[in-house]
Amino acid sequence: QVQLVESGGGLVQAGGSLRLSCAASGRTFNSYAMGWFRQAPGKEREFVATISSSGGSTVYVDSVKGRFTISRDNAKNTVYLQMNSLKPEDTAVYYCAARMAYRYYLLASSYDYWGQGTQVTVSS
Repeated sequence: QVQLVESGGGLVQAGGSLRLSCAASGRTFNSYAMGWFRQAPGKEREFVATISSSGGSTVYVDSVKGRFTISRDNAKNTVYLQMNSLKPEDTAVYYCAARMAYRYYLLASSYDYWGQGTQVTVSS
């Protein structure tokens, strides 16, 4: 069982930056692929980024490429999402997710554990 707790959300102006963190419980964090997803009001949950268990492989949705960076610190049981050049359309609740696997996954249905989410609001 893994528990995930996101933090770092908030209100920021367009063009600004935020860094989200997702802290995981347990001693086998380096065995888990991690993902970030987001859900805006009235929309379905959307894939944002994923990282393999070692951190060696990452994938991003096209809309955030070049602006967001996913990373992880396995010694701290934490995965990060650095978000730069934020746009109003990035406004959503951001969730981290985990699956015990080496490779990365893009589908929400592939993940077994989810955090409670953190709100990101980008004003224009």
